[in-house]
Amino acid sequence: MILNEIWFLLVGVLLIGYAILDGFDLGVGALHLFSRGDTERRLLINAIGPVWDGNEVWLVTAGGALFAAFPHAYATAFSAFYLPFILLLFMLIFRALAIEFRGKEPMGWWRRMWDVSFCVASIVASVLFGVAIGNMALGIPVGPDMEYQGNLLTLLGPYPLLVGVFNLSIFTMHGAIYLYMKTEGDLQRKVKGWIVRATAFFIILYVLTTVYTLAAVPSMIANFRDYPWIWGLVVLNVLAIANIPRAIYHEWPFRAFLSSCAAIAALISLFGMGVYPNLIRSTLGDAFNLTIVNAASSQKTLGIMLLIAVIGIPFVLAYTAAIYWIFRGKVRLGEHSY
Repeated sequence: MILNEIWFLLVGVLLIGYAILDGFDLGVGALHLFSRGDTERRLLINAIGPVWDGNEVWLVTAGGALFAAFPHAYATAFSAFYLPFILLLFMLIFRALAIEFRGKEPMGWWRRMWDVSFCVASIVASVLFGVAIGNMALGIPVGPDMEYQGNLLTLLGPYPLLVGVFNLSIFTMHGAIYLYMKTEGDLQRKVKGWIVRATAFFIILYVLTTVYTLAAVPSMIANFRDYPWIWGLVVLNVLAIANIPRAIYHEWPFRAFLSSCAAIAALISLFGMGVYPNLIRSTLGDAFNLTIVNAASSQKTLGIMLLIAVIGIPFVLAYTAAIYWIFRGKVRLGEHSY
């Protein structure tokens, strides 16, 4: 059981890493069409240019960890979300194509086409991630054979869609704060205005999503009685969100970015503790829930995979830190820029 809990924690940590790192990439993409002129749009793309593809490694690693540690949950999730995952894959592909191909030709129509692709792909991907989270919280119809018994419309209820838009709002805010840290001059002043609007959008959706969750999914706070330390995550989340406007007002971009990262980490942690020990909650009955016990690999497999993770994860952390250190500072356009 201890290994099961360790792997539940590790998958959560990998998802937090992905949300923080690729979250601002998606947020920058969602804001892309708010910029004006080719130079501004090139600066936005080049702000994430050196790191965006490496950030996606965290998603691949999280998926691999879920497959290795909880194969039954992995199979059920991909069965249930097959069409949304295919759409998500196409969005991530189109985002990559837009980043790489936009600067290959000088024609205006060519660049506008990829600008729209970059923005739309980032928005749709952000919403789809949130829809998946909303369905995991709400529960999906899973039967005794661990197979999904719904359809695509089942996944597109009001609550999952609200969580999808909420996820878009936090990624947009996160991306705007990252741009504020990486830009300067007139563009930075423009980005500051984006942050104000994105933060207001986020706070409105934060309140709506919280109220809807407490009303529609009361099971998400059931663990608060058994694990009172979860309230610490709530406090961290509120303080982190409250510090963002303060940091922006005092022109402390890095502190604002750290607060945004902390808010994302706290929200995902609260989601994890809300569903624990379930991985997929069944709306057909608690007996059909996929938990960290009945969906897990054998203890031997979990032990071997933990050893591999202990060796491999430090390498991921090391090269991630190295990349961000090498490409620190303000974004500049050069001969080899996008």
